[in-house]
Amino acid sequence: MKKSVLTRYRVLAYVTGVLLVLLCLGVIAKYILDVEGAADFTRVVGFAHGWLYVLYLVFAFDLGSKAKWPVGKLLWVLLAGTVPTAAFFVERRISRELVPTAAVEDAAVIKA
Repeated sequence: MKKSVLTRYRVLAYVTGVLLVLLCLGVIAKYILDVEGAADFTRVVGFAHGWLYVLYLVFAFDLGSKAKWPVGKLLWVLLAGTVPTAAFFVERRISRELVPTAAVEDAAVIKA
C-alpha cells in the first residue's frame, strides 16, 4: 500500500469531519436558535459534506481493500463519516496502525 492512499484518506477524513461538525452547528442554529441565514449555511455545508462524504467512502474503501481489512473494520471506518467527531478519532487510530506499514512498503519500493 502506498503512503499516498493513506494520505488522501486522512485528508478526506478531516474534511468530512469538519464539514459534519459545521453542519450540526448549522442545524442547531437553524432549528433551535432560529438564526437568520442559517438555512443557507446549512444547505451549502450539507451539499458539500454529502459529495465529499461519497469521495471519503471511495478513498476509505480503497484503503481498506489495500490494507486487507475484515468487513467489520471496513464498515466501522466507512460509518465514521456519519457521526460528528468520530472521523477524527477513527482517522487517528487508523493512521497509527498504518503509517509504519506504509513507510516500510515505500522504502522497499525505493530500494527495488
